[in-house]
Amino acid sequence: MSSSDRAFITLLSDVALSFDGAILGVTLAFGAVRAVIKYASTSAALNKIKDAPEVSVSDLRSLIPASEDQSGTRDHGNQRIVLVRGTVKPKFTGDGSNKNNVLISPETGDKALIIQRTQTYTYSGWKTLFQLSNGHRFLLERSMPKQGADFMRMVPFVIAEKNQRSQSSFVVVNMDGARQPLPLTTVYNRLQPLNSSPFAFLQVLFFPEYPVALLDVEKILPPERDLTAVGICSFHNGVPEIKSCQDLPYFLSEMTKDRMIKDLMDQTRVLLWSGVIMGCLSAGILGFAAVRYTSCETEGLE
Repeated sequence: MSSSDRAFITLLSDVALSFDGAILGVTLAFGAVRAVIKYASTSAALNKIKDAPEVSVSDLRSLIPASEDQSGTRDHGNQRIVLVRGTVKPKFTGDGSNKNNVLISPETGDKALIIQRTQTYTYSGWKTLFQLSNGHRFLLERSMPKQGADFMRMVPFVIAEKNQRSQSSFVVVNMDGARQPLPLTTVYNRLQPLNSSPFAFLQVLFFPEYPVALLDVEKILPPERDLTAVGICSFHNGVPEIKSCQDLPYFLSEMTKDRMIKDLMDQTRVLLWSGVIMGCLSAGILGFAAVRYTSCETEGLE
């Protein structure tokens, strides 16, 4: 190989490496931008929770202005974000009884306000990763969950003050549009193997993955559990009601206000430093790639 050919190959490799650095730099820049956006939304949620008053159920009426206590009012601009801690109970019926307004777990018989049942198929299979020149095959068994079905049932429930015997002071929990994680308790968890068919051996040979088991999980929200609700509070037909705020990562939680603030502060700290580190690395890598690419072009012209 002549010296000119070697120089040309070296030039091509340098250009390729500079493009690889540019791709890595752009990827880090994209991660930094995402971290900054997430940091901004988390900081906004942190400020909203800091400013939100933490009140008892009986103090809600004194907190919300009288002008907002109107039937059918749904103007979020006039509503307040509050934190209410109490005990979740089924909503009282017209006769004052709440005994029949609960769900029963079909697997354990536990009483529940929310029942979430998830059935997930677990897939397994052998897949050839690569093959060496001597003909040896390296195989890897992998198992990956795939969603089968997800069912959720719930009954209307309220948050009442702890150890409250009267049924006059409560706040209705409106679950419409709530996307935040719920503090559910797992009461049933079973991995049931699927019956193998006569063609199971053919599945192993010809299919990269096939179902081998069904994971059945049931989670419930039991009554008489102490929770904190953080969301938009208003009065509807004279009854206090709290609804989730889409800008907040919490709605129903076991955490107190101080714990939520600490959790969000930790998240903002991690996101801030992640954005700074990835941004600095991205700037350095992109700058190095630009200098290297410019020098490669200069050498090529010479």
